[in-house]
Amino acid sequence: MEKVDMRVALGTLALQNPVMTASGTFGYGLEFADFVDLNRLGGIIVKGTTLEPRQGNPYPRMAETAQGMLNCVGLQNKGVDYFCEHIYPEVRKIGTAVLVNVSGNSPENYAECARRIAALDDIPAIELNISCPNVKQGGMAFGVTPEGAASVVRAVRAAYPKTLIVKLSPNVTSIADIARAVEAEGADAVSLINTLMGMAIDAERRRPVLSIGTGGLSGPAVKPVALRMVWQVFDAVKIPIVGLGGIMNATDAIEFMLAGATAVEIGTANFIDPAVTMKVIDGIADYLHRHKIAHVRDLIGAAHRRF
Repeated sequence: MEKVDMRVALGTLALQNPVMTASGTFGYGLEFADFVDLNRLGGIIVKGTTLEPRQGNPYPRMAETAQGMLNCVGLQNKGVDYFCEHIYPEVRKIGTAVLVNVSGNSPENYAECARRIAALDDIPAIELNISCPNVKQGGMAFGVTPEGAASVVRAVRAAYPKTLIVKLSPNVTSIADIARAVEAEGADAVSLINTLMGMAIDAERRRPVLSIGTGGLSGPAVKPVALRMVWQVFDAVKIPIVGLGGIMNATDAIEFMLAGATAVEIGTANFIDPAVTMKVIDGIADYLHRHKIAHVRDLIGAAHRRF
């Protein structure tokens, strides 16, 4: 076998390979141009974007933990209009799919942000972060109930005609129920998982390490949870899954695909090795060669067929 086919699709969004970058860990992509060939990536998901500018949370807002890291950055960004006017003209030149991660505090707020991004010809998809706090319900995240998740997707789907990927929170009782709810409202794909809630305490100071006490846990520590949730959602919905959570190398990525993911996102690993995405792409191709598998699509959900 001379060449393997690495192409996958998320609805109508075609990717040249299944390796994408996770929002919040790769900036706008341009920051990593000295370390990787951006054009080789399957896709780049830029940092979280909101309707209005956000300052984020006070420092300190990042902390290392055993096998991972905590963050409470708080979606710091300059707002969607700044992105459209200043960032988009640069990222549209990258020769791969560039997606925007959209956040908000009400269904209407999400929808307006998505509507403005829809006008950008070279942004083929958005990833909807429904782990944001619902200000009308005392700060409870939209993504922790089927009803809350559905309300955001319904509003955004009415305003956004392109590929809509919904990023699911793991801080729920049944992630399969949330996935079914967003699929019913028109999501083209789901990505999972977002960070797990955690915290760190400075024993000498007798205070939480992070400025707001708690934050999102990412990195290798969350991989078994993420893998289990991808496995469960694969059996619950018919739309494609993007898997993420503790993927550090090609073997991790392959495991997610075997569990049911069509594509994967590399997150925390980018902070450790800025070139990790290239190694994952090459590692998946090598695996396909070694196992005489012609199409990477043949990996999707394959572990279910042997279970």
